[in-house]
Amino acid sequence: MSAMAAQPLRVLACGDVEGRLEALFGRVRAVQAKSGRFDMLLCVGSFFGSTSDAEWEEYRTGIKKAPIPTYVLGANDQDTVRYFPDVSGCELAENITYLGRRGIFSGTSGLQIAYLSGTESQDEPTAAYNFSSKDVTELKTSLLSTPKFKGVDILLTSPWPRDVGNFGNSPGEIDTKKCGSALVSNLAASLKPRYHFASLEKAYYERLPYRNHIVLQETPQHVSRFIALADVGNTSKKKYLYAFSIVPMSLMDPAELVKQPQDVTENPYRKLQKEARKAKTLVCAEEEPACQFFFDLNKNQGKKRSSDGKERGNSQPKQAKKPPQPTGPCWFCLASPEVEKHLVVSIGTHCYLALAKGGLLPDHVLILPIGHYQSVVDLSSEVVEEVTKYKSALKEFFRSKGKRYVLFERNYRSQHLQLQVIPVPLDLCTSEDIKESFIVQAQEQQIELLEIPEHSDIKQPSRGRPISTWSWTRGRSFSIASGKAFRCSLAGRCWRARRCWRCPTAPTGGSARRRGPRRRPPPRPSAATSSPSTSPCRPDGGGDGGGGERAAIGGGGVTRGRSSVTRQ
Repeated sequence: MSAMAAQPLRVLACGDVEGRLEALFGRVRAVQAKSGRFDMLLCVGSFFGSTSDAEWEEYRTGIKKAPIPTYVLGANDQDTVRYFPDVSGCELAENITYLGRRGIFSGTSGLQIAYLSGTESQDEPTAAYNFSSKDVTELKTSLLSTPKFKGVDILLTSPWPRDVGNFGNSPGEIDTKKCGSALVSNLAASLKPRYHFASLEKAYYERLPYRNHIVLQETPQHVSRFIALADVGNTSKKKYLYAFSIVPMSLMDPAELVKQPQDVTENPYRKLQKEARKAKTLVCAEEEPACQFFFDLNKNQGKKRSSDGKERGNSQPKQAKKPPQPTGPCWFCLASPEVEKHLVVSIGTHCYLALAKGGLLPDHVLILPIGHYQSVVDLSSEVVEEVTKYKSALKEFFRSKGKRYVLFERNYRSQHLQLQVIPVPLDLCTSEDIKESFIVQAQEQQIELLEIPEHSDIKQPSRGRPISTWSWTRGRSFSIASGKAFRCSLAGRCWRARRCWRCPTAPTGGSARRRGPRRRPPPRPSAATSSPSTSPCRPDGGGDGGGGERAAIGGGGVTRGRSSVTRQ
């Protein structure tokens, strides 16, 4: 790379001209006479005014000429739309160029300038002097899709970005929480300009530089500087012309580019970005299909044979049969005297809904078949249909509370299916957060989750064997989990590992074996009778943050023993 290519460009930026061309270009000539020639002039805000015709006609016809290449943004009101014949950009006069509605300007120097003309509007289609969220999205997409995108050198907008004063020096009489555009803030946060110029507020404001990364969490990046410029020739003598030198980002040494000045502040748009993601999540969550994982409980345990000694793969198709009967007391069969009926919320024809006893969260609930089924793969079509209705109803209910649910099947060392439904706030975690947590915790416990194709029949890979499934509302998929052992505490570990979700936990939790002696829970009314110490239907082996004095309507896998507190 030649030394000439890395020479800094000398640039002038200007606020609202409003047709005062003689005042502007006279000042530019004076600056150049004193400080030397500049490479370009960038004009933000309103270049034309309502009474611009007389001065403009001399430049339009070539009688007069701008002293340096001048680049301007488009109209901000209906009166000045007529000065811009081509919305995509064009030469208005010699040395005066209209950049266009939105886009990227890259010169031979390598300097990259992003621009957005007009003022914000919520209407669609927008007027010629407005921009919408669609314009901002398209501009962002065109840049963010570029490989190894780091940011742009300069961003030009007419409106100020909303909240630009957060964490920074005072902008004086301008209230940045009320004035400006939230869409421009979103654009600036995404494009990470080294310099951002705006106008329209008749004020000069040079904000302290701000970071584009989170300290100690993200790789250091270059800082951004926001400068708002006043209107040309204002009587208050506010600054309207700003001179600076800049080496294009693509030509800079990476270490030099990311140097942080002593007065750097936090990013002013961080909160706005979080609110935008929350709003987007709330809109998109309704359309998210289910995503599921399941665990093959009989992995590497040999082939199963039917009672006649033949392998199941060679047997004839089975006839429909009644649900198997429990081999001992079952705390989940609704007809059993062992069930704790005070926890039951709703009873359908084939299924019922109950509160989790010692759940992971206060609104942790279970969907259970009334009949005695061990796994989802054993359910008849009418039971599956009713389970689906319960899922849909719970999804709608939790969405009204600003939540999405995670659902997992619990049937390991238990002969009665339990579909655990746990809501988590939409604004505190994404579906990818949940998926990552399950995968990480599974890997730590030597459980491998392997995705299988979308819309696959879950009964095909299970081949009729008991399984455990996990699902959440995004991108439907299934996975087989295999490993040395299956731990019932997997879901509980996920919740404890993702403390950033900040979900309120239920008063119980954890494994009894890890917490030592506990007090017996206070007595409470119950329709269930005292249970035996062991039972083939009792869940065992791990702590999901659930359980209770007995493994009744529990919050997942529990240990033998009792919890310190039992939820009513």
